[in-house]
Amino acid sequence: MHYVLQPLRVVWKAWFFVLFMTTLALFYPVFNYLLSDKSKHPQCFRLMCRWAAMLLFLAGIRMKIDQRHKLPDGPFIICANHGSYLDIITMYATFRKYFVFMGKAEISDWPLFHIFFTKGMNIPVMRGSTKGAQAAMIRSKEELAKGHCVAMFPEGTIPSTAPKMRAFKNGAFKLSMETELPIVPVTFINNWQRLQTGAALKALGSPGSSKVVIHPSVSPLDYEEEGVVKMKRDIFAIINKPLKQEYGD
Repeated sequence: MHYVLQPLRVVWKAWFFVLFMTTLALFYPVFNYLLSDKSKHPQCFRLMCRWAAMLLFLAGIRMKIDQRHKLPDGPFIICANHGSYLDIITMYATFRKYFVFMGKAEISDWPLFHIFFTKGMNIPVMRGSTKGAQAAMIRSKEELAKGHCVAMFPEGTIPSTAPKMRAFKNGAFKLSMETELPIVPVTFINNWQRLQTGAALKALGSPGSSKVVIHPSVSPLDYEEEGVVKMKRDIFAIINKPLKQEYGD
């Protein structure tokens, strides 16, 4: 059955790519204008949310969001698993509260999309660079101090084992402990099936639902004695639980 459906998956992925580039090019002049002035970045964010919703609708992807608790009133850190490039788009369709994305510096090379990281709205992180990581942490603290949320993927990159997660890095949890701001764990359950990374002719891809779980927030104040390692381990388990329920161990 996989080989029978694969040509249709390839066609859909090509259609998604065309939609992505076409709709982004359509909005590009407005994005570029809004990104030229930091005071207009929240307006750019709202437009990105609308663009993401339109792109997903045209691609036949519908969001199914299970929010299990009220979000914190103030700024918080969003931590999600990362199984697909679709995670970035669906993040903007999941949260309407303004957030700044922390993502790998390689995004700065993506056609058109790079402006969201090269124009100062989001935070690029140079992987393998201690200096770059420190600069990203400083910028994240500045954004949180302004009342802005920060979103990141603690895995650092998309694992080849998705939906099975790779080990989390410490950054998000150190940031939470040092700023005393909560983390909101998020599970993207099946984005890896909607748009799987890997060879275009072999990887999965199809329209359908994008299932997301927004878990209750986790306070760093509960980990004052146990520290970053325990907080990281607990949040990994929280995010992983719906994946285990869906796919097993």
